[in-house]
Amino acid sequence: MANIDIRDVRKNYGAVPILKGIDLSIRSGEFVVLVGPSGCGKSTLLRLIAGLEDTSQGQILIDGTTVNDLPPKDRDIAMVFQSYALYPHMSVRDNMSYALKLRKKTADFIAGAVNKAGAKLGLDALQERKPRQLSGGQRQRVAMGRAIVRNPKAFLFDEPLSNLDARLREQMRFEIRKLHRDLNATSVYVTHDQIEAMTMADRIVAMHGGVIQQVGAPLELYDDPANMFVAGFIGSPAMNFLNADAAPVSGSDGQIVKVGDTEVATIPGRGLPPKVVVGIRPERVQLSAEGSVPARVDLVEPTGLGTVAHLQIGGQDLKLFTTDRPQMSAGETVKLRLAPGDLRLFDPDTGARIRI
Repeated sequence: MANIDIRDVRKNYGAVPILKGIDLSIRSGEFVVLVGPSGCGKSTLLRLIAGLEDTSQGQILIDGTTVNDLPPKDRDIAMVFQSYALYPHMSVRDNMSYALKLRKKTADFIAGAVNKAGAKLGLDALQERKPRQLSGGQRQRVAMGRAIVRNPKAFLFDEPLSNLDARLREQMRFEIRKLHRDLNATSVYVTHDQIEAMTMADRIVAMHGGVIQQVGAPLELYDDPANMFVAGFIGSPAMNFLNADAAPVSGSDGQIVKVGDTEVATIPGRGLPPKVVVGIRPERVQLSAEGSVPARVDLVEPTGLGTVAHLQIGGQDLKLFTTDRPQMSAGETVKLRLAPGDLRLFDPDTGARIRI
């Protein structure tokens, strides 16, 4: 296990900045997920930790030792890539043991390490097979086993499940998280899939444009996003955003929030600017016969687990998700309730969260 500290790390490709000053501390034994859209810098940051690329500025420390000038082989980390990168002419056993042979480990040490890793990963019966005889999930397990036998200080995962189908990704998410728990290892995991981030992480690092937007536990980012990017990226279906006007309630300590001509809520307190963006999770949009917010139904999508309804409020789109099976049809008008406590307010110019 190892602590990993990243201090003001920047990476430029020529004159183009990719990482713009990253500060992050990863605790020993922690499972941290770097998440964000393509091009946000998450894989670049992982490659800098691994030593596959050089920093333009800043320090990377592993267990208190600066490793900027150390080659990858001397950093005592193991990396699992999106591509399995297995030797096609070698058996599972030989693929897993190859790095140990290069390090001149004894035959008994190698056999013990490979057998132990194979047992953890359910590869016991596959040791003599070649990669072409394995499924995608089995190949990914071999790639993980190759990393485990080295007993590194930290594991780095670069979108390892992207090539797998949805059901296999679900299975491998469980296996990687269970493996992390059993090994009590420090793990840094990169993905663009926010479901992977939510289900696997101790902490999520949400990145966008080469900048860390927010760091926290999965439900912290889900329930209390720092800005519109985090609010919109984390969660499926994604958070609704409505452009709204805010005005004080005469004779009361509150403010009315309106979308077009439709009043959606009264927010306690004062201090809202006249223009705001209102965010609300689709599962927090409530169908209610006593609701005061009219909405027109555009489309209804049954998912089995529940129903997604695409609605219109004041000329703007709003999604509703419910585990019930309401009887709605396109073109009809329904009534909604939007509880003030479920609303998240944002600055329309900066995207920053507004707290009052």
